[in-house]
Amino acid sequence: MDSRISRTSLRVRGYHLDGYGHVNNARYLEFLEEGRWAYFDDRPDLFRRLQRGDVAFVAVNVNIDYCAAAVAGDDLEIASRICELGRRSARMAQEIHRRSDDALVSRATITFVLLDVAANRAIPIEGELHDLLAPLVLE
Repeated sequence: MDSRISRTSLRVRGYHLDGYGHVNNARYLEFLEEGRWAYFDDRPDLFRRLQRGDVAFVAVNVNIDYCAAAVAGDDLEIASRICELGRRSARMAQEIHRRSDDALVSRATITFVLLDVAANRAIPIEGELHDLLAPLVLE
């Protein structure tokens, strides 16, 4: 297993479902966010740097493909990796698979910018954060 990929699991609960009995499309945003939190949890040096509070990764674009329905009781695995690191933005690729049959349920690409919290503006990804992120890129 590649250490640049983080994996986390969750079980689909009844409150995740819509009127058709499958996971509501908006819930996938929450599932993907859980995967991103796990990604940073798995990288304590990066997480500590972001916890200083002077900069933040802010999602500016989310693209989701829905590939198969998930239903109550399904155990899902969310795989997350940084797939691109630019000068002013980064992209994370995520996939959600059903564990019982490894079916691809959803895939997404999230574009982030680095935000200077005090100035409330995007800043270049350079220096310490670039050095922490660059070895994590898996295209």
